[in-house]
Amino acid sequence: MTVVSITLPEELLSQFEKFMENRGYYSRSEAFRDAIRNLIAESEINKLGEEKSAATIMITSEYKRKDVENRISEIRHEFDDIIIENIHRHIKDQYCLEILIAEGDSKRLLDLMGRVRGIRGIQQVKAVFMPIMES
Repeated sequence: MTVVSITLPEELLSQFEKFMENRGYYSRSEAFRDAIRNLIAESEINKLGEEKSAATIMITSEYKRKDVENRISEIRHEFDDIIIENIHRHIKDQYCLEILIAEGDSKRLLDLMGRVRGIRGIQQVKAVFMPIMES
């Protein structure tokens, strides 16, 4: 990975570190990577506005990382107002694949994405968002 150096005001860094602690990030680098990913994803999702959307979020982690499964379970409970289904499968006894299906406003879906991406031990997170047209 490339090393990037940035300059931040003390107050912003303090807020960022509180954010990291609340989200459970294990390093500044991971939190910054996630923030950049979120900015990119947000730019796409914000095009949806305040509309309701459906989302499928796929998460992979190593099978031996039971702590990841526990954190995902905690997040599922925290977001049970929008998570309508989840599937957990093992892939060749090496990986866990968790699929969350959620429905709600874009802000709440983004909050869910941020929490999932902040879990230490997650290998990959992919999401698909689809606006729900109300009649």
